[in-house]
Amino acid sequence: MEKKVEKYDVVIIGGGAAGLTAGIYCGRARLKTLLIEKSLVGGLATYTNEIENYPGFPEGSTGLGLMELFHKQAKKFGVDFKLTDVKSVKLDGEIKIVETFRNIFEAKAVVVASGGKPRLTGAKGEEGFLYDKGISFCATCDAAANTGKTVLVVGSGDAAIEEGMFLTKFAYKVIVSVLHDTGKMDCNEIAKAQAMSNPKMEFIWNTVVDEFVGEERLNTVILKNVKTNELIPVKADSCFLFIGYLPNTDIFNGMLDMNRGGYLLTNEKMETNIEGVFAAGDVRDKFLKQVATAVGDGAIAGYSVEKYIAESETFHNQIMKSDMPGLVYIWNAVDPKCRELLPVIEKCEAELKGKVRVTRVDIYKSAGIANRLGVDQAPCVVSIKAGKIDRIIKDNICEQEIAAALE
Repeated sequence: MEKKVEKYDVVIIGGGAAGLTAGIYCGRARLKTLLIEKSLVGGLATYTNEIENYPGFPEGSTGLGLMELFHKQAKKFGVDFKLTDVKSVKLDGEIKIVETFRNIFEAKAVVVASGGKPRLTGAKGEEGFLYDKGISFCATCDAAANTGKTVLVVGSGDAAIEEGMFLTKFAYKVIVSVLHDTGKMDCNEIAKAQAMSNPKMEFIWNTVVDEFVGEERLNTVILKNVKTNELIPVKADSCFLFIGYLPNTDIFNGMLDMNRGGYLLTNEKMETNIEGVFAAGDVRDKFLKQVATAVGDGAIAGYSVEKYIAESETFHNQIMKSDMPGLVYIWNAVDPKCRELLPVIEKCEAELKGKVRVTRVDIYKSAGIANRLGVDQAPCVVSIKAGKIDRIIKDNICEQEIAAALE
C-alpha cells in the first residue's frame, strides 16, 4: 500500500499536556500543525481523578476535564489531530519525516512530547486496576482522594519514600512493600530515617506484588515474600507504584541525545541535538514531572518552533538568496559597540540599494541565524555571494572593509 504524503509546518508527537500546549502555541502562530497521539488525547493526566495543584482551578479539576479543555483550545487554533502510532522518524535534514501506518508526514520542525509510562509490576490482575480503579502512580495527584484511607506503596527508592511520606498527610496508614531485607532501602539515608520514624508508615520487607484483587475497584494486594514464598494479603484502598518510569523514546535511539534512563536531553529552549527538533514534557530529563511543568515545556517548545521556522525562512529566502550579493550584520541590541556600528551599516545600505541585499540579525533573543552562518560573536558582518558565505568580518568593521568584502 502506497502511503499518503502530507506536508505540515510542525508535527507534534504526543498528545499529553506538553504536546497540547505546544500545539496551542504553534496553531496560534498560524503554523500548519499536526498532533499525533497513539491512544488518548490528554495522556496520563486523563487517568487522574483529581488535580488540585494546577493554577487557575481553585476547586480542582479531573484530569480528563482539564485535558479536554486543552484539546478544545488546540482545535480552536486549527491544530489537526491523528490518533495513530508513529512507526519511524527521519529527523536529519531540513525536512523531517514522521511515518505512521498509513501516512508519511513531512514537516519543517518536530516536537517530541511522547511522554512515558510508569513501570508495572507484572503481577496478576494488574491491568484491571490501573489508574482510576485503585493503582496510581502520582501521590501529588491522588493523595487527597485517599484522605483517611489505607494505601500501599510499592518501592523503596527516593521517589517511593518521599511520595509515601507525602501520602501520610492524607491517608490513615501508608504501608510500604520493600524488596530488600529489614532496614535496607534504595532511598537516601535522610529520607529513610524520616520514613522509619513516621508513625503512619509501616514496612513489609522482602516482598514483591504477587496479585491485585478486587471487584470493580482494588481492595487487596497480595504480597509475596521473596525468601519464604509466603503470600501476605494486604487490605488497601489504593496502591501506588514507584518502581521506575519508562520514557517513550525507543524510536529516537541513535538520533536524539538521551541520558542513561532514555530521557531526552534539551537546553532551556527545548532544543535537542538536532536542529529543528524539540522535546517537551515527561519525555525530557527534568526534575519534576507534573501537568504544570509539562505546560511550561510545551509553551517554550511551541514558541521555539515558531522562531526556528521564521529564522529558516529568513535564512533561505532572504539571506542566502542568490539573485544578488548579500550583507548580513550580526548585532546585539543591548551591546553599545553593536549600536555604534549601526550608522555605518545604514550608510552602506543606502549606498548599495538595489545592488546588495542588507539584512540585520539581532541575536539578543535568538542566535539561530548566526549559528547557521557560523558566527559566534557580535558585532560581525557576513558577505554572501551566489548564495554562499564569502567572507566573515569580525574585527575592524568599517566602510572600507565592507566594500572590500563585496568586491
